Amino acid sequence: MGGGLVGLSAALFLEWHGVPAVLVEKRDTTSPQPKARRINLRTMELFRQVNAEADVMAAAAALADFEGMAAGRTLVEAEPLSWGHGEDDPAPEISPSDSCLCAQDTLEPVLRALATERGADLRFGHRVLEVVDDGTSVTSTVRDPDGRVGAIRARYLIAADGAHSPIRERLGIARSGRGTLGRSTNVYFEADLSAQVRGREFNLCQIEHPEVPSMLLTVDGVRRWLLMADPAPGRDHAGWARAVRTATGVPDLDVRILSALDWEPGMFVADRFSAGRIFLAGDAAHVMPPYLAAGANTGIQDVHNLAWKLARVVSGTAPRSLLDSYQVERHWLGWLTADQASAQTANLRQLGVESGDGTPSHDPVALLMGYQYPAGAFVPDGSLAPLDRLGLTGQPGSRLPHHRLGPDRSALDLVGRGLTLLGASDTWERAASATPGVEHRRVDDPAWAASVGITGTGALLVRPDHVIAWRCPTAPRDPADTLPDVVAAVLSGRG
Repeated sequence: MGGGLVGLSAALFLEWHGVPAVLVEKRDTTSPQPKARRINLRTMELFRQVNAEADVMAAAAALADFEGMAAGRTLVEAEPLSWGHGEDDPAPEISPSDSCLCAQDTLEPVLRALATERGADLRFGHRVLEVVDDGTSVTSTVRDPDGRVGAIRARYLIAADGAHSPIRERLGIARSGRGTLGRSTNVYFEADLSAQVRGREFNLCQIEHPEVPSMLLTVDGVRRWLLMADPAPGRDHAGWARAVRTATGVPDLDVRILSALDWEPGMFVADRFSAGRIFLAGDAAHVMPPYLAAGANTGIQDVHNLAWKLARVVSGTAPRSLLDSYQVERHWLGWLTADQASAQTANLRQLGVESGDGTPSHDPVALLMGYQYPAGAFVPDGSLAPLDRLGLTGQPGSRLPHHRLGPDRSALDLVGRGLTLLGASDTWERAASATPGVEHRRVDDPAWAASVGITGTGALLVRPDHVIAWRCPTAPRDPADTLPDVVAAVLSGRG
């Protein structure tokens, strides 16, 4: 339920795993608002896995140069800030992918087309009236665009139905967190600012004019822009057009206001991400301020985590207890990310330097790529991944580190739809071939083995979501006896 970035990604991931999916969205089409724009490295790795990376990057091509930040009294007076992609960009060393700017109203049609091409049943213009979980299935009563009412019966339901999720409210799931952190207005407008930004392109420009303190965000880099400003009750579109002229420093700018929408930045995290056969994802599970550009990305990563687990349970190759690990893993990370986003200062000049309220800040790259689940569908070995720096060294519960194996080839690319056993020993290949649902991929690279804490006889078992499920530094006496027990522990969800 929900046809935004998270719902569309869920349909795409489920189809990749061979799970038939029906998506129901009350709107007639995809979002007309730009909303989320930054697609981060981790999300791009997920799109790479399902062969969608090239399509997303093509949609983002127009904003390839709009990576920096700026600040000044007005747009025309703004100067670049020392942040952004450049010579010190760590992306090639930590990921085979790159982040990009792609506004939500541009990206959603791309994901919709891909999901449709690959077999997902996407039903826009359909409204869910009622949902009943009877313990064996979930039945949704749905009204189609012609007013006809019918039912959809499914094994499970993913509620990606937004911050005010009707599903979450019907389930009576409360939310916790810092709550409301203020009010803001997003002014979406059209104006030709190409002359003002040419040669000093930016993603975000902090406007420090005393009459219109605000943030100017690029949507397409030419005509579409977003001004994030303090609310001004009673200000009409003509008034907002004058505010835009003041903020840009172009008094005769031809401005067309498309919308002026009030919104509430805040931290609201559902106390539970699941109830019976229903799972919450995206804003339905965790609302956070935009300062880390993490909201939509965290939601897409939610459903990537969930999709492979649903695939295993639906196929009968894992017990239902595997699904319990979704709550254990994603609630912890959703809370951590939302809390870190809430603590960020909105001042671009201090971004990454200090938090807005004194909360200790984790390294942003470690928070994005280097977190380690505290428990879940993996076998821990006592090793811990730090959050004050990116320190992935093969710790179970953390993402498999990127290691370049050749031109445009990463260790992450070895991970498929099932559990993947990575190692160089022939004994592991025989053990994997005798264990259903496990595929062995040979990595005969001593540097890689050392980087993840195993010897030439050791191995890593990796989940379909790139998370390390088990690390075996050296081969046991009989890997063929050991591996099935490890797989059973992982798929129980309580490794």
